[in-house]
Amino acid sequence: MQQQEYDLAIVGGGLVGASLAIALQPLAEKLNWKICLIENQPPRDEPSIKDWQPSFDARSTAISWGTRLIYEQLGLWQDLKEHANPIKHIQITDRGFLGSSQLHNTEQQVAALGYVVPNLWLGKVLWQGLAAAKNTQVLAPATIHYVSFPNPEQAFLEGELEDKPLALKAKLVILADGGRSGIKQQLGIADDVHDYEQTAIIANVRMSKPHQSWAYERFAADGPMALLPLAGRDMALVWTRTNEQAANDAVLGDAEFLQAIQKSFGNRAGRFQKVGERFAYPLKKVRSKEQVRQNLVLLGNTAHYLHPVAGQGYNLAIRGVITLAEALAKGAQQSREQGLAFHPGDLPLLEKWQAARQGDQAGVIGFSHGLIALFANDTPLLGHARAAGLIGLNLTAPLRRWITAKAMGV
Repeated sequence: MQQQEYDLAIVGGGLVGASLAIALQPLAEKLNWKICLIENQPPRDEPSIKDWQPSFDARSTAISWGTRLIYEQLGLWQDLKEHANPIKHIQITDRGFLGSSQLHNTEQQVAALGYVVPNLWLGKVLWQGLAAAKNTQVLAPATIHYVSFPNPEQAFLEGELEDKPLALKAKLVILADGGRSGIKQQLGIADDVHDYEQTAIIANVRMSKPHQSWAYERFAADGPMALLPLAGRDMALVWTRTNEQAANDAVLGDAEFLQAIQKSFGNRAGRFQKVGERFAYPLKKVRSKEQVRQNLVLLGNTAHYLHPVAGQGYNLAIRGVITLAEALAKGAQQSREQGLAFHPGDLPLLEKWQAARQGDQAGVIGFSHGLIALFANDTPLLGHARAAGLIGLNLTAPLRRWITAKAMGV
């Protein structure tokens, strides 16, 4: 059995866990920390970063301007931008009612409101960054089955590494292993859950004309539809459906499915000509009731999962990543100035960080949830009020700029 001791153990080497490991590198080098990143599905053996090209079926992530700034800070944007497709304009409409609103990057004096990046490329760049992280050891393929806290100073982790028993000790454990975290359940951490009784259908589509960096948000009583710009004439589709509708959509052939989304969305982006592999995800709003304990932090989907309507879930997670790294660095600096030993799993430090995160989490989750409640109501009077609101937003520059800045994560 392999048994080692670390200062930090990050469980989950996906986009959030890998970003955290890279964000912690300056502090780890300064304090001579040992960090381990535990991942059960390491990247596949694919072409090098220089030769990689996105496939038509690749899933993607929307990142805000604020997240771009974070990745610039981490030294990753230079590589990420090669396959980051800019969002320069956003059109918001409400099906069945007049009125729309448009947001533009020029009003914010930035190159783009956000970007759409293929997940495989994002992961590839992050893992390339991990390879240069001297103080981080990657354990993969590995799985953690059990975490315990036998004393206030350390956590004990048990699992498997390449089908062999694995045992680790760490001063701080960060769970970034996703919304279905078995460890979170094992630790008895409960969630606040709201089931939307909806399903998100995710697929890439090819349009008849170039998108010119436009993104579209189309609201309807049965759920919103979003189109995000990819390379060329391709766009990423996120279509929210009732569970019953999604079950019916699953048996449609490609031609029938293209007709269905054309009917729902209209012709403003052109004709839908091709659809790739379709994926379906049940939609729930989830927020863990505990996101920190002594020697424990929950991050990303492990801590909160929200409706994709506003495209802010990943950006919220990355702000959690960078602020945690900053909180640990500040705590280490204060301990050094006071001549005290620093412990990264100190509960008061983690609680202070979590308290500072509450406003951002509540605001983003509440905004996404509120949009669903507002636009899901098909009362005609409310529909006309929404239309008037969209028109007013389009005509009121200060309010429009404020909402745009919020969407940009700045």
